[in-house]
Amino acid sequence: MRAPTIRAVGLLSGWGPGAAAVPSDAVRAAAGRAVLKLERPALDPERFRRSRRESLLGVAAVGAMLEDAGVGAEAIAGERTALLFATAAAYAASNREFIEERAGGMYFPYTTAAAVPAEVAIEFGLTGPYEILIGGPTATMRAVVRAAALLESGACDRALVLAVEIFEECADLFERARGRLARPLVEAAGCLWLEPGEGTLSFEQRRGGRSEAGGARQRLGEMLACEPVAALALGRDGGAAGPLRLQGAWRGETAWLAWSQSPYWMRGAERPRRRRIA
Repeated sequence: MRAPTIRAVGLLSGWGPGAAAVPSDAVRAAAGRAVLKLERPALDPERFRRSRRESLLGVAAVGAMLEDAGVGAEAIAGERTALLFATAAAYAASNREFIEERAGGMYFPYTTAAAVPAEVAIEFGLTGPYEILIGGPTATMRAVVRAAALLESGACDRALVLAVEIFEECADLFERARGRLARPLVEAAGCLWLEPGEGTLSFEQRRGGRSEAGGARQRLGEMLACEPVAALALGRDGGAAGPLRLQGAWRGETAWLAWSQSPYWMRGAERPRRRRIA
C-alpha cells in the first residue's frame, strides 16, 4: 500500500500541549497520580454550551493540528477531506452519566461513539468519507491504514485521523481493570493530517506478542487510542528521518504499522501527485 505522509500533528494530553510536554518516564513523572486530566477547552461557550468535554477535546485537537500546519479551517473544509475517528473509552463518561440519570435526556446523543467526530465535522465543515474504529492503539493504527486506502483510491485529497480518550469521570471503573491497563492513565486528544506520500505502508496484527522495551507506553503512560498519534508526534519532534515502525497492543492483539521511509512532510516539499485510477 502506498504510504501517506503526515503533514501536521495536533496533540493535547494530560502532560501538556504538544510532544515537548511528554516526560521521559510516565510513571516517575506522574508521581503516584492515577489519572492526568485534560481540562475542558476554552472554546466558544455559546456555540458549545451543550457539548461534552470529550467532544470539545476533539475540536481542540483539530485546531492544534491546523495551528501546527500554519493554515486555517478552510484548508480542510469540504468533501475532499476524510475523517477517521478512533477511541476505546471517550464515550464512557456520557454513558455512565446517562445511565445514572445525572445528565438528563438532552445528552443522550453523546452516549454514542459518533458524537465526537460529528461535533468535529460540524465545526470544521467536513463532508468527506467518515469512519469510526473502536479500540485501543490498534484501532488508530487501522485508521491510518484505512486513510491510506482512501487516499490511494482517490476518494479524498487528505484524511484526518482523530483519537480522543478521557478517564476522569470513570476513574473508579478503570481502577477495577488496573491489571489490563498501564499507569498512569493520561487523557489525550490527537489528530493527524495525512496526504498522499511516497514509499509503502505495511500493517501486521496477530494474537499475543510482547510490548517493546522502551516503547511509547513507558514514556507516555496509558493513552489507549491516542498512543499512536502521540508516538508519531514524538517521532516528528525528535527528528525521525528514516523508516518508522509503530507497535501497539490491545486485548491480546499486537499490531505493527511501518513506513518504508520517513512519513513526515517537509515544509516546502512538493505534494506527491495522486495516481489516477482506471
